[in-house]
Amino acid sequence: MTAPKENAPSRENIAGIRQLSGFWLWVPRVATMVLTLLTLDYLFNLQLINFITQVESQFFYTVVALMLPLVYILWPMNRSAPRNRVPWYDIILFLATTGICGFFVYNAEQILDRGWEYAAPDYAMVMSFLLWFTILEAVRRAGGLPIMVIVGLASIYPIFADMVPGPIQGFPSSPEQTAIYHAMSRESVMGIPLQAFANLVIGFLLFGVALQQTGGGKFFINLAFALLGHVRGGPAKVAVFSSGLMGSMSGSVITNVLTTGVLSIPAMRRVGFGKSYAAGVEACASTGGVLMPPVMGATAFIMASFLNIPYSTIAMAAVVPSFLYFLGLFIQIDAYAARHNLKGLPAEELPSLKQTLKEGWYFIFVFVLLIWLLFFLRREATAPFYATALLLIINQILPYQRWGWQQVKDFFSASGKLFAELIAILTGVGLLVGALSVTGLSGTIANDLIFLAGGNTLILLMMGALTSFILGIGMTVTAAYIFLAVALAPALINGGGMDPLAVHLFILYWGMLSFITPPVALGAFAAATVAGSRPMETGVQAMRLGSVIYFIPFLFVLNPALIFQGTWNEVVVVIGQALVGVLLIAGAMQGWLLGVGNLSASRLFQWPIRLALIIGGLLLAIPGGGPVPLSNLQLSLISAALIIPAVVLAWLAVRRQGAAAARAV
Repeated sequence: MTAPKENAPSRENIAGIRQLSGFWLWVPRVATMVLTLLTLDYLFNLQLINFITQVESQFFYTVVALMLPLVYILWPMNRSAPRNRVPWYDIILFLATTGICGFFVYNAEQILDRGWEYAAPDYAMVMSFLLWFTILEAVRRAGGLPIMVIVGLASIYPIFADMVPGPIQGFPSSPEQTAIYHAMSRESVMGIPLQAFANLVIGFLLFGVALQQTGGGKFFINLAFALLGHVRGGPAKVAVFSSGLMGSMSGSVITNVLTTGVLSIPAMRRVGFGKSYAAGVEACASTGGVLMPPVMGATAFIMASFLNIPYSTIAMAAVVPSFLYFLGLFIQIDAYAARHNLKGLPAEELPSLKQTLKEGWYFIFVFVLLIWLLFFLRREATAPFYATALLLIINQILPYQRWGWQQVKDFFSASGKLFAELIAILTGVGLLVGALSVTGLSGTIANDLIFLAGGNTLILLMMGALTSFILGIGMTVTAAYIFLAVALAPALINGGGMDPLAVHLFILYWGMLSFITPPVALGAFAAATVAGSRPMETGVQAMRLGSVIYFIPFLFVLNPALIFQGTWNEVVVVIGQALVGVLLIAGAMQGWLLGVGNLSASRLFQWPIRLALIIGGLLLAIPGGGPVPLSNLQLSLISAALIIPAVVLAWLAVRRQGAAAARAV
C-alpha cells in the first residue's frame, strides 16, 4: 500500500482555522460536550436539563450561544492575524457574543409570552442589533466574504424594500422592526435552518466525526483496495468506492477528499493516471458521496424540514440518481483505463480482504444499523446517536482502534469546529430567509420567475439550474439551497407543476456542481493540493468525469418516477432507459464502449460516432411528454436512429483494426 503524503494539507490549513492551545483548546471541547448532552436530553425527552430543553426556542438559542462565540476564537479576523494564539480583540468578541446570545437564552420564555418579536423593550431591541452584527461577522469568518456580503445585503433589504425596483419590491420595515424580527421570530435566525440543525443534523455530524476518528476512512479504503485494487484502473475505482461510502456518512466534500484522497491519489499515480486526472476522480467521487444515502450531508436534513417529510423519504429518492452518477463515473474510469492499458496494483501489495473485514466488520454493522433505524423504524432524529454509541462501544472492546483520553479530546475538538462553522452559516442564511419572509418577497419572486419564463417549464428549469449553480459558487451548498428553496422552488412547483421532492433535489444537485466546476471548484482544488496538480486543469478533468451529473437532475425533475414517485411500471422503464443512456454517454465521453471497444479505431468517424452516442444516450434517458415536446416513443426512435448506426460503425472499425493488427503479426 502507498503511504499518505507527509505534506498532504489538513482540513484546518485549507479552511484557515486557528490552532488553539492551552485554555482555549478546551473551550470548543467543553461547549461541544455540553451541546451533546443538551441535545440528548432534548431529543430523547429525558427532562434532566429541562430548565433549558423544556422550551424549544430556549434550546435553539442555547445551541447558538454555545457554538456562535467559538467562531471568534477558531477563525482569525484576517489572513495576517495570528494563527497560534487568540488575540485580545477576539477574546472580547468571544465574550460579547456569549453575553449577547446568553441574553436571548435567559429571556426565551418572555420573548414567547410577551410577543417581543412584534414589540420588544428598548434593551431587547439593542441586543437584537448586536446579535445581527455578530452573526454577520461570524459568517464572514467561517463562510467567507462573498456569503457575508450576500447575507448582509439581504438582511438589510426589509429597511429599503419599498425603494427598490418593481420586481423585487416588498413591504418595508423599520430598522428596529427588522432587527427584532431577525433575532426573535421563528422565520429568521431561529427559522428552519437552525431548527433542522438542532433536531436532525447534530447527531449525524457526531456520527461522521466518530467514524473518521475510529478509522472508518482507513477501513473503507482498505476494503476498496482489497476488492478492486487489482482490476483494470483499480486505484481509481477504489477512489470511487471508498469515497462514495465515506462521503455518504461524513457529509463533507473537502473532508472526504482529504481523508481518502491521501491514499487513493498516490495509488492512481502509481499505475499511470495523470496528476490532474487522479485528482479529478477523487473530487468527483467525494462530491458524489455527499449526494449518496444514507447521510447525504446537512442540506438533506434541512430539505426534510422544508418539505415536512421524513428524511428517509429523501434518502430513498436519492438512491437511483446517486447510483447513476457513480455508474457513469465508474464506466468513464474503466473506459479510460482500457484505452490507455492501465493495470491494477499487484496482489501482494494489496491489503487482505479477510484481515480488513476482521478488523473493521463493525463499521459495516453500524452502517446497517443506521439504515435500519432510518428506513424501517423511521427514527431520523435519534438514529445517529444509537449508531455512534454502538460504534464507540465496539471500538473500545476490539483492540485495533481503541480510544484513549487524547482521542476523546480530538473527537470533541473536531466536532466543535464543524458545529461552529455550520451554526455561523445557518444563522446567516436564517437572516436571508427572514428578510424574504418579512417583506413578502419569497412569494413575489416565484411569480416574477414564472412571468420571465413565459410559463415555459423547460426555460424555468434552465433558469433554476443556472441560478443554483451561480449561488453554489458564491455560497455554501446549504446556503444556496435554502435561498433557492424559498425563492425558486415555489415557482417550479406551482408554475411548472412539478413534484416538490424532485424540485428540491434538483436544486441540491445543481448547487453541489460548484464543487467540481471551474472557476471555483473547491472539491477539485482540494484534491489538486493533495495530487500536486494544477487546480484549474483538475477542475476541467473533474467536470468532464462528472459530466453525467449535469443532466441527471433534469431526468428526475421531468419524470419523478426516477426517484420512486410513480407506479412501478413507470419506475422500471425510466430507470432502465436512464441506465442505458448513462452507459452510452460515459463510454462515448472517454472513447471506449463496453462490448465494442475503442471508439477511435476509425480516425475519420471517431467524433461523429462519439457525438451520436452522447446525443442518442441523452435522448434515450430523457423522459418524453409533459414539458418535453416529444413522446417517449418518438425520443426512443430518434435515439435508436443515432445509436444503432454508431455502434455498428464502431464495431466494424474495431474489427477491421484487429484484423489489420493480426495480419501485421
